[in-house]
Amino acid sequence: MSVKNIKSLTFEEVDRIIEMAWEDRTPFDAIELQFGIAEGDVIKLMRRELKPQSWRKWRARVQGRSTKHLKLRPFTEGRHRCSRQRAISGNRISKR
Repeated sequence: MSVKNIKSLTFEEVDRIIEMAWEDRTPFDAIELQFGIAEGDVIKLMRRELKPQSWRKWRARVQGRSTKHLKLRPFTEGRHRCSRQRAISGNRISKR
């Protein structure tokens, strides 16, 4: 999969990436799989789109969090999924 340029994302894609980045249990790998942008690009996008105070809160929250990185997760099975979480099928967002 080719890496997508963060400037070419639609408003809906940016909105969903921000939402996924704020979720504690959504790893950066899932964002990369769905949207084709790496963790560093997600960080750049969040810095660009969030207010400075929100950016600092998000960065402090995510930094070192093992659930945001698949390789650091202490669990492999039994992932919890909230009943309000939107369904994602392949690369299509079922948000609309």
